[in-house]
Amino acid sequence: MQIDLRTVSITPLRQTFDNVAARLGGDKAASRYLEATLDVQADANFHYRPTWDPEHEIFDPSRTKIVMKDWYAFKDPRQFYYGTYTQARARLQETAEADFDFVETRGLAGAYDDAARRTALDFYVPLRHVAWAANMNGASMCAYGYGTAITQPCLYAGMDQLGIAQYLTRLGLLMGQPGDLEAGKQAWLEAPAWQGLRRYVEDSFVLKDWFELYVAQNVVLDGLLFSLAYGEVDKALAAKAGPTLSMLTRFQAEWFQDHCKWVDSVLKTAAAESADNRTTLQGWIATWRARADEALAPLASLALGDGATAAMARVHAALDTRLAKAGLAA
Repeated sequence: MQIDLRTVSITPLRQTFDNVAARLGGDKAASRYLEATLDVQADANFHYRPTWDPEHEIFDPSRTKIVMKDWYAFKDPRQFYYGTYTQARARLQETAEADFDFVETRGLAGAYDDAARRTALDFYVPLRHVAWAANMNGASMCAYGYGTAITQPCLYAGMDQLGIAQYLTRLGLLMGQPGDLEAGKQAWLEAPAWQGLRRYVEDSFVLKDWFELYVAQNVVLDGLLFSLAYGEVDKALAAKAGPTLSMLTRFQAEWFQDHCKWVDSVLKTAAAESADNRTTLQGWIATWRARADEALAPLASLALGDGATAAMARVHAALDTRLAKAGLAA
């Protein structure tokens, strides 16, 4: 018996979904990101307005002062939909797990300088409560925001913050004792140095405008806190006691660089839409930045001592550079 194998070319009837083709200006092949993102937000056939907020639809673009002609203009430069997001975070997690395993199996935590260890525990362990709050805020932005292009990465950022809270907990257990977690909680609740940041976080919980929450959390707080904690403080402790702590906070440092790509893109798009948007964003940034600076100053002193002022100046300069690239004044 003889079998002849032949290849047959099958031409698809269409390249993508109709709604995506309409946005692309024709039946063109589209990325999986676009197909999983564009026009996914429900915008019609709502049964009733929520009884707890009858002034708005369940999904309503008027929940924020920011006005956009097309809410799908906020495309993620990282092209994250669920598949690509989980793959990217799996790679970061594999690296983090390897770092924790390396530190633990080689006894690097036990050999760490005691003074630097105390500083690290006092500074980093309470931050797990800040990361948990960021998780809550990410979920809130996803719930009340409009347009899948921005709500899905808000949720991803919130889940990332939950992972960061867990890594900070593991850092506390590896570098210290279980009692250090309780001590960190008490510091968060009672220590004067932490009450400014705690107040900032708790006030962010009750913001009604979800885009203002985006600015307060993703732009201002993350922009200043991550540069301070995983930049300035990390470098200072590494200079004193070596790179052990840097390995345990590597996930946060690399995540922040990735996070900024999306945050800056959203800011730039919103600011470029209209002068009113730009004015609104400037006002929110000024308000929350002043509060964040006041809240973080005592924590910078806690970790850096006399070097706190210079470190905070560098942190603010880094945020200024990002804002300028997004078309916003410092």
